[in-house]
Amino acid sequence: MLRRWEDLPDFMRKPEVRPYWEALNRKRFQLGMKRAFDLCAGGMILVATAIPMGIIAVAIKLDSRGPVLYRQERVTTYGKKFRIHKFRTMVNNADKIGTAVTVNADSRITRVGAKLRGLRLDELPQVFDVLNGDMSFVGTRPEVPKYVRKYQPEFFATLLLPAGITSEASIRYKDEDTLLSAAEDVDKVYIEKVLPAKMVWNLETVRKFSFFREIRTMFRTVAAVLGKDYE
Repeated sequence: MLRRWEDLPDFMRKPEVRPYWEALNRKRFQLGMKRAFDLCAGGMILVATAIPMGIIAVAIKLDSRGPVLYRQERVTTYGKKFRIHKFRTMVNNADKIGTAVTVNADSRITRVGAKLRGLRLDELPQVFDVLNGDMSFVGTRPEVPKYVRKYQPEFFATLLLPAGITSEASIRYKDEDTLLSAAEDVDKVYIEKVLPAKMVWNLETVRKFSFFREIRTMFRTVAAVLGKDYE
């Protein structure tokens, strides 16, 4: 999973990234465990959620016009771009009539979409991204290209690992849309304040990477969805 330092893209071979690469390079066996877990757990989850996902798909079609899935371009390992799989929770073409981040009480969110987002069920289709290797169950949430272009050099260390469905940053910023709801310039606040704050957690996760630490994060995510708050 981890490329040799010499094989990294030029934009990632920075002094700020090197310590994170060296930390991961010492844990290649655990990186292999991580991928094996993604494949095994992803397959089981796909089987277990096939019928619920079918029901959700019907509900989305009945609720509003547009496709069932939302396929926005995101960035993952080594800067690779991919189109993420998510259930559509907003009106069709929402990204063309607003910002790339969502705020609390966003008028673009549909009735079914609000319920899906509350339980994070809109992310179920991301199991396909996990199985094909673009994502992992735990990792830095994939950003859209325009935000990645604003990364500080150290932030590129998060691209040493696949993007994730959940992370410590996601747990602690689960109410991100509420934080941004009062901002006049949502994109500016996200880039200058929210993103750097989340990156503190994302970078620590890369630096202290451990397969069992990621399993713990998954359990913490379930608790957070059920209402537990983490400081």
